[in-house]
Amino acid sequence: MKPAPFAWERPASLPALLDGLDRATGSVKLIAGGQSLGPMLNLRLVEPDLVLDITGIPEFRQARMEGGTLVLGACVTHADIEDGRVPDNTGGALRRVASAIAYRPVRNRGTIGGSLVHADPAADWVSALTALGASVEIAGRSGRRTLPVEAFVTGALDVALRPGEVLVAIRIPARPEGAAWGYVKHCAKIGEFAHAIGAVLIEPDSGRGRAVIGAVEGAPLLLTEASPLFGGRIGADFAARFDPAAADAALIAAGMADRVARHVHVTVLARAVAQAAGHTPTTLPEAA
Repeated sequence: MKPAPFAWERPASLPALLDGLDRATGSVKLIAGGQSLGPMLNLRLVEPDLVLDITGIPEFRQARMEGGTLVLGACVTHADIEDGRVPDNTGGALRRVASAIAYRPVRNRGTIGGSLVHADPAADWVSALTALGASVEIAGRSGRRTLPVEAFVTGALDVALRPGEVLVAIRIPARPEGAAWGYVKHCAKIGEFAHAIGAVLIEPDSGRGRAVIGAVEGAPLLLTEASPLFGGRIGADFAARFDPAAADAALIAAGMADRVARHVHVTVLARAVAQAAGHTPTTLPEAA
């Protein structure tokens, strides 16, 4: 199939983009890498009157450090991160996540901002950036605002953008010294969207930790205080203290009734915990 007819503009600055959104009279879609929007256009799942190409805005392609915070423009590609063309203040966590996204042609074109705005529950950045404590910078006519990723992604394919607003950048805090990172996804085969995602950021020295269960029906399940998963205490022995029953209870409380689905998610989270302690591979190409 081919897309329905639409107008195309490529603004060269953020003010020009906001002007284009403001004056548009019909439906509008923004495009960067096009790895999600392109197929949707071809299948006519969306039929916008106007497509605004945001890749000509220099601010959206920039990456910089602000103190210990990494600021990635919305159009930074997965390959930019994978290949080290942008800084990585997470001890390699960003590069590991980026390198396992789909296939290299997708990583060459796909953008970190586009992935977040599309908000597919099975997409890597939605879960990984939630676990890393990242936030997003949003711009509109009234100015700029910042939201944590967990507040930005409000559900499956749903984000907290107001009319006329755009995602400008992602702000990622430095990985704390001594913090352990684990990220595991379960796919039917390498390159496909995940059926389950587990991500943990564990700080044994301070007894703190964040855990995310992703690729669920809505927004990722975030445990901002992960100690209940470890018997109420996070220490150097956190991997040995992981309690699958506590993770299962969290999924039940979140409304996941299917026991088999819960088992897969708990198993993947357990492997992310073990990976953080240095024991497991990054991806699971076969069913758990």
